[in-house]
Amino acid sequence: MQTTESLKRRMKSAGDLLSVVKTMKALAAVSIRQYQRAVESLMDYTRTVEMGLQIVLKERMVPLTQTNTPKVKRLGAIVFGSDQGLCGQLNDQLSYFALNHMKEKSIRKDKRMILSVGARVADCLEDAGQPVNEVLTTPSSTAGITPLVQEIIMIIDEWHFLHQVDHFILYYSKYLSGATYHAHLVELLPVNREWLKEIAKKKWDSKSLAVYSMDGDLIFSSLIREYLFVSLYRAFAESLASENASRLASMQNAEKNIEEQMHDLHAQFHRTRQMTITEELLDIVAGFEALQEQVK
Repeated sequence: MQTTESLKRRMKSAGDLLSVVKTMKALAAVSIRQYQRAVESLMDYTRTVEMGLQIVLKERMVPLTQTNTPKVKRLGAIVFGSDQGLCGQLNDQLSYFALNHMKEKSIRKDKRMILSVGARVADCLEDAGQPVNEVLTTPSSTAGITPLVQEIIMIIDEWHFLHQVDHFILYYSKYLSGATYHAHLVELLPVNREWLKEIAKKKWDSKSLAVYSMDGDLIFSSLIREYLFVSLYRAFAESLASENASRLASMQNAEKNIEEQMHDLHAQFHRTRQMTITEELLDIVAGFEALQEQVK
């Protein structure tokens, strides 16, 4: 049976742990909002890129529609997970989603090149038998996203020219609301022709039609690079928001469990304390009765 002193120590440890969990929960909630704002800030940027493509595609849509989308010969998969723990099943779910999608597309393992953003999701992929070619660390804030986006674009160029990778897909967790998210994918390259057709067919908002004097191919190439930047930046922000949403859910469950444990410890402490007091009173009564017998 535990003593009141040992129960006091356990109650103090549980209280300290509860404070840590509450702090982590608050940090996760703040981080979610930070990455949400980053996603929202991309809306105007994305709209500007699409307007530029809309102008350029007016003259280039016919050549694009006459060519078929090439079959996947070699796939470059970019999987966004986490470096830190305490984020539930996020990495397991995402790695399963990515590998299952590649299997459905009948892309053999020897035809895949994997870039993992986050060491933990890389471990999940390798545990499932999928080798990982590159591993990048996840940024700790929105300020660290842009340099990593630029690094990934350089890796894409390298894989395309040195390893003949002709398709690139982003796999990441898309944030929904509260503590919920779901696995999501974006076919990054080659650019989806249906999406380009939709942009070209959009109605121009202004009465004056925009024109350009630069080389059309050069502008189109620059806009596609901006599209790559936006897509990768969004994947980072969504993934980081989802990671913190999963961590928030884990911390909420941990907080509930610790509070229940503290309630049980308090009840056990009061029972033990009452039993100790009762035993002491019985010892006093027994001692008094023994003295009374001796007096007689």
